[in-house]
Amino acid sequence: MKWLDQIKWDAAGLVPVIAQERGTGDVLMFAWMDRQALLQTAESGRAVYYSRSRQRLWFKGEESGHVQQVHDIRLDCDNDVVLLQVTQTGHEPGIACHTGRHSCFFQHLEGQGEQRSWEITDAVLKDPQSIYK
Repeated sequence: MKWLDQIKWDAAGLVPVIAQERGTGDVLMFAWMDRQALLQTAESGRAVYYSRSRQRLWFKGEESGHVQQVHDIRLDCDNDVVLLQVTQTGHEPGIACHTGRHSCFFQHLEGQGEQRSWEITDAVLKDPQSIYK
C-alpha cells in the first residue's frame, strides 16, 4: 500500500505515534506502531499500537476497556511521526494512561537549577489495580 510506503519506518519497522485528544488538544500518550498496527487503525477507526515489551499488536483498551476512537490520522513533515486525534472512551473523563490518569504526561518539571524536580500534576482517576486484572 503506497500510503504505508511513504512512512519512514525505523530499523525495527516502527514509527512513533502521539495520541491527542480531539476535544481538548491534550497529548494523551506516546506509543509505537508497525505497518499492521497502522493499517488496522486506519481500517477499524480504533487505535492499535505495537507493544515493544510484548512484541505484539496492542489494541488500546484490550484489558482496561479504555479504547481510543480515531477521528484523524496525520503524518508529520518528515514522514516519521504519526499523530492520532482520538476520543478516549471507557471512563469519564477518559483514561489513557496505565497509571489511571487522563494523560501519560502527568509530571511537570518545577524549580530552578539543582532544585529541579518532577512534580505530579494530574490525579489518578481510577486505581490501576481495579482496571487491570
